[in-house]
Amino acid sequence: MPAAQRMTSRNARFQQWESLLTNRSKRTRAREFLVQGVRPISLAVEHGWPIHALLYDGRRKLSRWAEELLRTVRTERIAMAPDMLADLGEKNESVPEVIAVVGMPADDLDRISAGDDFLGVLFDRPTSPGNIGSIIRSADAFGADGLIVSGHAADVYDSKSVRASTGSLFALPAVRVPSPAEVTGWVDAKRAQGTPVVLVGTDEEGDCDVFDFDFTQPTLLLVGNETTGLSSTWRDLCDHTVAIPMTGAASSLNAANAATAVLYEASRQRIAARRRSA
Repeated sequence: MPAAQRMTSRNARFQQWESLLTNRSKRTRAREFLVQGVRPISLAVEHGWPIHALLYDGRRKLSRWAEELLRTVRTERIAMAPDMLADLGEKNESVPEVIAVVGMPADDLDRISAGDDFLGVLFDRPTSPGNIGSIIRSADAFGADGLIVSGHAADVYDSKSVRASTGSLFALPAVRVPSPAEVTGWVDAKRAQGTPVVLVGTDEEGDCDVFDFDFTQPTLLLVGNETTGLSSTWRDLCDHTVAIPMTGAASSLNAANAATAVLYEASRQRIAARRRSA
C-alpha cells in the first residue's frame, strides 16, 4: 500500500470535503459523504461500502482500531493537522481520530429485499435528518429490510442523519425516491411476483389499534411528515391505517418515536409467531 499523503493546508480538496457536511447538492454531485466514529466506520467497512479516503490526525498516537483500519482498508490515507480534522468533525467536543470519505450507493429500490417476511418503512417528506437517522436505527434494530424516503425531503446522507443512525445506515438499505410512483411500481412488481405487500399507514384515526393489526404479513409501514402527516396521495394508497393508543397530555408522538413503536409491535408479533410454529 502506498505511503499516506500529508495535507497541510485547507486546499480545494479539503474545502470540497468540508462542503459535504452542509451542502446537499455537492454531496449528490460527488456521491460521497463524511463518516466519523468507530462503530459507523467499522460497519461501513464490514458491509462493503466504498471507502474513498481515510483522513486522520497525523500528530497523535493512534488507537489500535485506527491503526488496523489504516493498515487493512485499501484506500487513500491522508494525514492532516488536528485543527483541520476538527473542522471536518463539525467541531465536536473531541477531535475525531479518523474520518472516512464514503461513497453513496445508487438510489435503487431493488437494494431492499422483499420476501415473504418483508418489513419496510416509508418516510413521507421528512423535514428532520435526525428523524431519518433515528428511524434507520429502529428499523435495523427491529428486523426491517429497508427504509424508503419519499418526496421533497431531508437527506439520508446529511451528517445529522448519519450520526443519528449510529452506523445502522450501513447495515440497512435506505433509498431516496422522488414520488409515490416509483414505490407503487416496485410494490406492484413484488405483488406480481407473489409477495402480497400491504401498505399500512400510521394515523391518529386509524382503522384499528396497532396491536390489533396482523404485522406478520409482508408490510410496508408508511410514516408521515413530522408536521402534516401522510400526504393525501399516500393516504389513498394505504391498504390499512393503524393508531397508537396514547394516554396523558401528549397529543401525538414524534415521527421517529411513532415508527419505533409500530416497528416494535411488528417485531414482537413476528417473534411470537416463530415461537408458536417452532
